[in-house]
Amino acid sequence: MTRAHQVLAALAEVEVAVRHEVAARRAVDPKPDDPYRGLYLTPEMVDRILQDNPVSSDGPSGPILTELAANFSLSDTDIQFLLVALAPEIDPRFERLYAYLNDDVTRRRATVRLVLTLCGLPAAGGDRFRLAPDSPLVSGGLVDVLDEDSPVLSRALRVPDRVVAHLLGSAALDPTLAGACQVLSGTADPAAARLANGVKAGARLLYLRDSDPTRFALSVLFATGRTGVVVDAQRLGDNSAVLVREARLRGAGIVLGPVEALGAAVLRDLVARTTDLPVVLFGRGYWDPLWGDRTPVSMTVDTAPDPQEWVDALGDAAPETGQYRLSSAQIHRAAAVARDRALLAGRPVGADDVQAGIRAQNAAGLERLARRIVPEVGWDDLVLPEQTRGQLASLAVRARHRDQVLGTWRMRPGGGRGRGVTALFAGESGTGKTMACEVIAAELGLDLYVVDLSTVVDKYVGETEKNLERVFAEAVDVQGVLLFDEADAIFGKRSQVKDSHDRYANLESAFLLQRMESFDGIAVLTTNLRANLDEAFTRRLDVIADFPMPDATQRLALWDRCLGSALPRSADVDLAFCADRFELAGGSIRSCAVTAAYLAAEAGRPVGMADLVAAVRQEYVKLGRLVLDSEFRR
Repeated sequence: MTRAHQVLAALAEVEVAVRHEVAARRAVDPKPDDPYRGLYLTPEMVDRILQDNPVSSDGPSGPILTELAANFSLSDTDIQFLLVALAPEIDPRFERLYAYLNDDVTRRRATVRLVLTLCGLPAAGGDRFRLAPDSPLVSGGLVDVLDEDSPVLSRALRVPDRVVAHLLGSAALDPTLAGACQVLSGTADPAAARLANGVKAGARLLYLRDSDPTRFALSVLFATGRTGVVVDAQRLGDNSAVLVREARLRGAGIVLGPVEALGAAVLRDLVARTTDLPVVLFGRGYWDPLWGDRTPVSMTVDTAPDPQEWVDALGDAAPETGQYRLSSAQIHRAAAVARDRALLAGRPVGADDVQAGIRAQNAAGLERLARRIVPEVGWDDLVLPEQTRGQLASLAVRARHRDQVLGTWRMRPGGGRGRGVTALFAGESGTGKTMACEVIAAELGLDLYVVDLSTVVDKYVGETEKNLERVFAEAVDVQGVLLFDEADAIFGKRSQVKDSHDRYANLESAFLLQRMESFDGIAVLTTNLRANLDEAFTRRLDVIADFPMPDATQRLALWDRCLGSALPRSADVDLAFCADRFELAGGSIRSCAVTAAYLAAEAGRPVGMADLVAAVRQEYVKLGRLVLDSEFRR
């Protein structure tokens, strides 16, 4: 028997009560010769309504009402009240019958007085308080009491559309929660199963310290025999009452976070409404007792993204997951973007599509503090010694496998240390440090965020630390590599304290030492002067890559790459001479190539040797280097 048939069977009892009350009313109603009789229902009209498609009472009402009573702590009388209020929402005949019994053709809903009458209860008895604001029917959101300015017995009752839809068999979420929730089922997990035993025993409120332990929380609920209503706290707004009703209707638990995105008042209301409902909250910080009258069982969990979720979403196109920190919802959204991108291009889903979908999930908050760069270079664009390339490859390996090494194998326990990967790129200006960061980001399928020091450094005491904290906090929500260019400006050495300036400068460095160690992302520091960095930073770095000045062979490769294949060259261009004679870094060689291209464009001819030599002269002047004629002579 479907839910709709079960509800119709239960409404048959309401119709019996309505017929009895109509008969009693007709026995005492006067029948005057009223010229305004068309404004109300006559007894003859009522007879026709009662004869029109009566509700069938064949079969039992079924378990739907029993489940509803259990989930909302309703008594048998509460269920009767709900059915009386529900009848006009299911069968339009009850609208006209209720209007007749209310003696008002405009009042087509059940009133408090009518509910008591049809249930055979006195109007002055205590049962009228079953529709008080704190009653299970009203506080649970099953019945709305309208016309609050009217006397209590005259107030109309309405059953919300979502409750009606649920009773008729609809599984759709309440429209108020659209975009903020999804209903998911977990999988078996031995660790979660042990925790679920406590939930079954009565520990209804849990708080997990993690950026996104949704999968683990769903496994806990799965072990208790429940699905989970997973809520994005940033989108919930003030709809906690609707959320709790949705979870109760489904017999599900609630998984909600991060709690920092909720207002304290909303969180207190949610905690107060869920005394008998399994609720798993999560956030990055510790639980604040001011968030509710109930204190949850708090624990720190160490969860990693489940590769199977990517496989379920993308099949063979699923990426390696170690470098990504995505929630279940973000994984599915990223997969949808990847599929749409591939459809528009008319090809199967590829790695580029997946990476584009992942980057599309990046929050925009960090872009106010850093410059976002979508990588467009690869390993072939780097001209570096093999040792430096090996160090860069080591950084990519750490980023990919950090969940397994630092999480599963617990190779970084204690001390509040995060799962971050940090590196230092040291070398003279123009040796390729920033480009190497872009290559690493491209290799990992991430964006590159170059921290804008102008938005970080502040002359007022303590403000620089606050700005840096905002950078690190926002970086947690993006799939990117964080680059602190010219890092020695803010990661400098601590010095002996001689005055207050030294003291506050040392405090800034000490804060950075602690924050870098607890960072969960990927961060790269670049510096021209490695000796200027504090030794304590060096100890906390995972990879240190040195970028030396290129030798003649590397300079030849750089000249050829910087000039490219699209730029026309004259026959007199001698790149070997340029590489051998001019000791320049890669950045300077690129500047020379661009300058030579402009000179050739102005002259309306292919780039020639004269253009290259002139460009090198300009670069020497710009760098403040001595320009000797002998160096430029063949």
